[in-house]
Amino acid sequence: MTIPDAASHYRERNVPLIVLGGRNFGAGSSRDWAAKGPALLGVRAVVARSFERIHRSNLIGVGIVPLLFADGSGVDALNLVGSEEYCFEGVGEGIAARRPIGVQARRPSREEVRFEVVADVRSAAEAELLSRGGMFQAALEAALA
Repeated sequence: MTIPDAASHYRERNVPLIVLGGRNFGAGSSRDWAAKGPALLGVRAVVARSFERIHRSNLIGVGIVPLLFADGSGVDALNLVGSEEYCFEGVGEGIAARRPIGVQARRPSREEVRFEVVADVRSAAEAELLSRGGMFQAALEAALA
């Protein structure tokens, strides 16, 4: 199945998507389209070890939450392969108050892996933008008000 077809399938089922990444996620990307493309596919969060500076800002701009694995944790350490179902606990509070966000990953075997992430949000303005769904949603709301 192609990525757009898979994204459409999940959108029809109201399943938000996440991306799992490593260190310096977004380095070498093609500027803002590296964030716009995933946003259009339905990606709601990226969980990585670290983010390239501009890419992190672009993710926030399109309403994608940049989440950092806790120290020593990551895709390899947790043996995550992408076939898991993820549940995030306390996202809104974690973004607003910079508190850890609990993650539960359930493998197809039903085994559960629990870990924590923290939102890589560095200002109240970024938190506000994420709470509004990104700059496009915020502009739409302003235009309709």
